[in-house]
Amino acid sequence: MRPLGWLAPLIFAAFLQAQVEKLTIAAGTPEDRELQSISNEPDAQKKLAMYQDFAQKFNANPVAVAYADWQISQSYQAAGDLPKALDYGDKALANAPRDLDILVSQTGIAQQMKDNTKTVDYAADGGKICDSIAKQPKPEGMSDQDFANHIADDKTSAKSSCDFLEAAGFNALSSENDAKARMSDVERFTSGFPNSQYQEQVTSYAMVSLSELKDTPRLVAFGEKTLAANPNSLPALLLLSGTLADDPQPGSLGKSVTYAQKAIEVAKADAPDADRSRKLSAGMAHSTLGYDYMKQNKTANAVPELQAAVTLLKGQDDQQYAMALYRLGYAYAKLPNHLSEARAALTEAVKIPGPVQQPAQELLTKVNAARSKGQ
Repeated sequence: MRPLGWLAPLIFAAFLQAQVEKLTIAAGTPEDRELQSISNEPDAQKKLAMYQDFAQKFNANPVAVAYADWQISQSYQAAGDLPKALDYGDKALANAPRDLDILVSQTGIAQQMKDNTKTVDYAADGGKICDSIAKQPKPEGMSDQDFANHIADDKTSAKSSCDFLEAAGFNALSSENDAKARMSDVERFTSGFPNSQYQEQVTSYAMVSLSELKDTPRLVAFGEKTLAANPNSLPALLLLSGTLADDPQPGSLGKSVTYAQKAIEVAKADAPDADRSRKLSAGMAHSTLGYDYMKQNKTANAVPELQAAVTLLKGQDDQQYAMALYRLGYAYAKLPNHLSEARAALTEAVKIPGPVQQPAQELLTKVNAARSKGQ
């Protein structure tokens, strides 16, 4: 057997069931001789026609057909006919579904087409193959050390393809603006890359998507599943606490308090190495916790949490800062003899354009009216 080194090959491997497929043509066979003849043709159009004839002529050989269809796909891609390139790539995959190089090629074409759904589909299919490398069964008679070396070699060989597929899939789902489509992308991506290096970001996209879809039960289930695997996931803790704060189901408010407190603990905003992200997370958690306490009629407990939120969020995120100011103003307005503090917080919130500006202005008007009456 001689690999087609001069044709950027992939191989069909029969060594292990879970091994990555690659395409190989036996040296000296009619297929091999004809492919060499095609490779020597300088005219791109003639070469394309020759590959199409080759696929018809050797249609009983799935390896040969897969290779020809892949070459045709690349020809159409080079010519800018991306739909045809994708179509022929799919034909190649039908005969070589575990071929990482073809999946990489298809992913690249889908990226060029700016088709996020197809990009994630191909990337996730490739991810499943990458994930299977470490799970392949040990052949009978092979020593543990030899098998470990074999797995390591397979991982090294596939690393660049697997890294590309993982990054491409993540970039595609993060570029998707439609919440429903993005959540579908997340589910397919995580099935292909269950231990992704982007797991934390993917979790954030999933929970934001579910929040936009107002699918609270699914969001809570996803978040709790995430925390079961990673109890210190700040995105999951923040979205769960924020969502459950307004969930009318019994026990939800108590869970919101627990998750917000845990987020504050995990963020460690007071630590010398705390970066902007951790301070922002802690500020959001303090704001949610203060809101929870107000809903529990524990206004005195809410004020220090909201003060902490305002301090942490100032200069970090205008909208979160405005929300914390509004909540702080509301809490002060409920306490006796704190209308001046309420007015100060709300006056600051009103200066920030956004969804909080109008309700802050309405509450500020009420506070000013109360102050003028000497309440």
